[in-house]
Amino acid sequence: MLDLAGQAEPVARACHAMALRFHRGGKLVVFGNGGPSTDAQHVAVEFVHPVIVGKRALPAISLTADIATLTGIANRAGLAEVFAHQIRILAEPVDIALGISTDGNCENVLAGLEAASALGMLTVALTGGDGGLIANAGLDHVLVARSADPRVVKEVHVTTYHVLWELVHVFFEQPGVLSPEVA
Repeated sequence: MLDLAGQAEPVARACHAMALRFHRGGKLVVFGNGGPSTDAQHVAVEFVHPVIVGKRALPAISLTADIATLTGIANRAGLAEVFAHQIRILAEPVDIALGISTDGNCENVLAGLEAASALGMLTVALTGGDGGLIANAGLDHVLVARSADPRVVKEVHVTTYHVLWELVHVFFEQPGVLSPEVA
């Protein structure tokens, strides 16, 4: 299982990189297949509408929230393209792609992350199991909840994306941490 304390450095690096992209005007583009599709929506709302008073709202969208777009793309281009197509149309190089996959082998999540990487976006993945194909895709940041039990992976992912949210805000609250010299 992903030991968040034992993975403090990779998590902090991902958060700092995300904070830099937000600081430069980027937005978070989140997506997942199946159960992680609702996690993607949860992550987006956390960033856009923080429940903690005084925390900064940051731009984020979930590519799973528009069922008409998802089914339209799936009908014409296939399910494997539902996220990659949206990224190519909606995203910019300054943005952040966060893909969520319980086993790391979701074809459409991998395709979305690869499209994001090709565009120059920061790529962050939350996976489970051994990380699957996504862990070997050459992405910027991959955080793996090392469990074969999808329920455990889901709980670790929820904790992880809340930590990501919190640490991005911590970086925003520290003067000078987002300056070019620190990056």
